[in-house]
Amino acid sequence: MTTKAGTPVPTPVPTPASAHRPAGWVRTRLRANPAAALLMAALTLVTVFLAASFPRVADRGADAALRDYVSHQGLNLTSLQAATKTRTGDTAAELDSAHEQIATRIGRELTLSRPGEAYGTKAQTEAKMHNPGYARLSDNAAPTISLLYLHGLADRVTLTAGTWPGPAPATVGAPLPIVVSEKAAATVGIKLGDTVDNGAGGPGTGPSSVVTGFYRVNEPLDPYWDDLGCPARACLHMGPNGINWWQTTGFVDSGSVTALALWGSGGDNFWRLPVDPASLRADQLDRTRATIASFQTGRGASALVDATKRADLHTTSNLSDLLTRADARYQAAMPLSAIGPAGVAGVAVVVLFLAAALTTDRRTAEIRLLQARGGSRGGVLLRLLGEGAATVLPATVLGTALALVLLPTPRWGYAVLAALVAALCALLAFPARAALLWSRNRAVGGWRRAIGELVVLAVTVAAVAEVRRRGVGHSGAGVDPLLVAAPLLLAVTGGLVLARIEPVVVGWLAALTGRSRGLVGFLGLARAARDNSGRRRPSALPLLALLIAVTTAGFGATVLDTVDHVRTQAARIATGGDASVVIPEYATLSESFTKAAGALPGVRAATGVRVEGKALFIGADKESTEAYLVVAEPTAYAEIARTLGRGEFDPAKLAGTPGGRDTPVPALFSRDLAKRLAAGDPQVRVPSGNQVRTTVAGTVTATPALPDPGKPFVVVPAGPAAERLPELNRMNKWFAVGDPDPEQVRAVLRDGGVTQPTGMAKLIADEAAAVGKATHGLPAGYTVHSSREAAAALADDPLQHAAGRLFWYAAAAGGGFALLAVLLTLFRAAPDRTAVLARLRTMGLRPRQGLALIVAEALPQTLAAAVGGGLVAAAAVGLLGPAFDISTLVGAEVGDALTPALMPVLLPTAGLALLVCLGVVLETLVAGRRQIATELRAGEQQ
Repeated sequence: MTTKAGTPVPTPVPTPASAHRPAGWVRTRLRANPAAALLMAALTLVTVFLAASFPRVADRGADAALRDYVSHQGLNLTSLQAATKTRTGDTAAELDSAHEQIATRIGRELTLSRPGEAYGTKAQTEAKMHNPGYARLSDNAAPTISLLYLHGLADRVTLTAGTWPGPAPATVGAPLPIVVSEKAAATVGIKLGDTVDNGAGGPGTGPSSVVTGFYRVNEPLDPYWDDLGCPARACLHMGPNGINWWQTTGFVDSGSVTALALWGSGGDNFWRLPVDPASLRADQLDRTRATIASFQTGRGASALVDATKRADLHTTSNLSDLLTRADARYQAAMPLSAIGPAGVAGVAVVVLFLAAALTTDRRTAEIRLLQARGGSRGGVLLRLLGEGAATVLPATVLGTALALVLLPTPRWGYAVLAALVAALCALLAFPARAALLWSRNRAVGGWRRAIGELVVLAVTVAAVAEVRRRGVGHSGAGVDPLLVAAPLLLAVTGGLVLARIEPVVVGWLAALTGRSRGLVGFLGLARAARDNSGRRRPSALPLLALLIAVTTAGFGATVLDTVDHVRTQAARIATGGDASVVIPEYATLSESFTKAAGALPGVRAATGVRVEGKALFIGADKESTEAYLVVAEPTAYAEIARTLGRGEFDPAKLAGTPGGRDTPVPALFSRDLAKRLAAGDPQVRVPSGNQVRTTVAGTVTATPALPDPGKPFVVVPAGPAAERLPELNRMNKWFAVGDPDPEQVRAVLRDGGVTQPTGMAKLIADEAAAVGKATHGLPAGYTVHSSREAAAALADDPLQHAAGRLFWYAAAAGGGFALLAVLLTLFRAAPDRTAVLARLRTMGLRPRQGLALIVAEALPQTLAAAVGGGLVAAAAVGLLGPAFDISTLVGAEVGDALTPALMPVLLPTAGLALLVCLGVVLETLVAGRRQIATELRAGEQQ
């Protein structure tokens, strides 16, 4: 169509719908490279999940350890005990009402364990039973009985004869109806219907009671009965001067509360309210202790008085002290548990910055183009932040939610905070790296890096010095971030030093390799000594990530290995060997038992020993000192001492010579007796009054038979000592080292090593059996100890398990991040490496040689990190080990410190190095061949 000159051509006006709208930056960038966005989201998801998981795992372990520790202490220590004096006119209904008021008030603040609650009334004094014919163990030692009213008694006992007692008669002085245990009745001689004379001043001088029935306790060993007298049987009471008597408990009806107080010269109403251990939380111990203190002397106590209308109501509890001890254990274990997660955090930060460096290298041209077209620094960085938020924030929410759901615990603050810190690192890493593009042109020399490394070195030295000054892991010490970070700082410092050394060493090796005829080794080492730009300053981040992971794994493995070793040694010392037998005073180990037990499989050395605890050491000055006398066969006992490392001696020194009663026998003396040995040959007097002359064969600081003697001791050879005093031939202990099966030892002991007690010894043994001290089919007093079982008992602690799990979780996570760091390094160098390999391929390089070149390029850094990490881990143990108190993790007070060991460092180091090497090889096989082929086809595609 044509128009006349000067006639304007109409221009269509665009409608809003057809107006051009530029695509959003974030959407465009995500669509341009969706794979990179997905990988960044996956990395953020894993990092945030781990960051949120470690606090949750620590919280769950702390709660489990606290609840396990408290639940094993019994009802008495975990309860609040309320008490008042019994008033005239008190009834069971009033006790019920007071219990409801007390339980309701306390239950608002603390979760109570209702099945363990007990309340009632106790007579203030117990009374003798003067009836003729009742069993007496000593002259003028009549059996005694204490009376209680216990709410809900019928639910826990079974009436076996007679009837339940009725209310107390209204007649003054009438016998009080009671029920007693059928076992107590059989022991004391109580008959159904007996009127028991309970006169305080003798027969017929006071109150009395009438037995209306017998009962049987359903669960005699239930902790419920611990503080309620002796309701299940007649207990043996051993008083001073050898006066012994039977003691038991009887119960009255609910209508006899006031009469019970009259019978016992007063009464005490009591309410026991145990706290449920499952409700305790490690993070609320201060609040729990404050609540308990309030019920004892504060507002809570006043509220209980007002609610019950009893001004004399007072509440006591040992739970607060128990929680303090539990908190001290937790605080001591926290620094040791936090070292592993701190190392993982360091590796994760390095990996995030490596990923940011990879992204920056890929998009450097794009960022510089934006800057050249007028983009401001702030505007470009804000766009990069928005782009990162689109991938980081959803992954952060998902990772945090997964940690909160998969690891339930009431606390979420630290988990969310750790997740936010990880998310910020993931979000800001790329913009921060991109911002360096503006400052690189102004950077002159390497002085900034040198200053930064010197700062890190100074902080590391200060942290190590502070750790050695204050120590780590002491009871109640808590977590000090500087102390926890000390191993990490050592790893960082070692990584920076290694980053300086490794390129020089690898370059030197490349020069040596260049003199050979092979090409692959030279090219691989030469490329390993340079970064992508060809400068002799490859990035320190991959090496740093590997070294932190190796150091953390090696340090943690050393801690756990030392704990296991020290725990085993502590168990052996407490046992006196790998197995030991202890028998009661009335018994003697037969020679047949010692021979049969010594011939058991796994026994390397064994001997019977006599330990006399009431001997007297008489020096040349004629002054006597109470001491232990240990009679043992020298050769076997010396082997046991050598194995335990306690009281080692040459058995030849105890080789006595035959002689008469006055011929001295050689003896080993404890160090505290050494100053009295120079004046002449001392003597040892046994409780029978006989004496043994001794001559000094040496001094020792300890001896296997007495792990913690507490007083001086003397060790003499069995043969010569028995020649002088035949009574010393009666062995009462047995010790062995090797690997004996404790069940086999018990079987031999049951078959021929048990002496049946008589008289008072039998009563004592029966009493011990009644309270559950007879185990494994052996009578009470016969005990077989095993270092294997003792070590397992020490290790059966959720607090130790939680610390161990954190160490291994941290080692696994650190290894995964280290592998990822190596792979990211390979990806970062992939374009340049692929171009080089493609050119070499055109010059005749075979595919297998190309793959070998990639491996040769990546392995030097991995091997350097493995060796350096192992050395740094050993150095960290050597520098920090003396400051670590591992008693909490061992389960016993020990003085051993962490010392460098080869295998605990070598195994995780070699494992991590192997994992990384496998990852490099797999990446090379999977991605390397495809990248080379793509590069070779580039010309065809153009």
